[in-house]
Amino acid sequence: MDLSQFVKEKRKSLGLTQEELSVKAGVGLRFVREMEQGKQTLQMSKVNQVLKLFGYELGPKAINRSALLDEKS
Repeated sequence: MDLSQFVKEKRKSLGLTQEELSVKAGVGLRFVREMEQGKQTLQMSKVNQVLKLFGYELGPKAINRSALLDEKS
């Protein structure tokens, strides 16, 4: 599951609108919308503000390095 899906599902499971989430997290409504739409460039500190409400934070994730090397060839 990617970040945008995760946030959207968590928000809906708590019965929050995007506006309510933005107020509770202390970020702008536009930020929440962009996050849920999968914008590729987001401020990590703001992402963590939102994730903190759900009991999560950003962290490293392992990737398939061989697939990356194949793409560069």
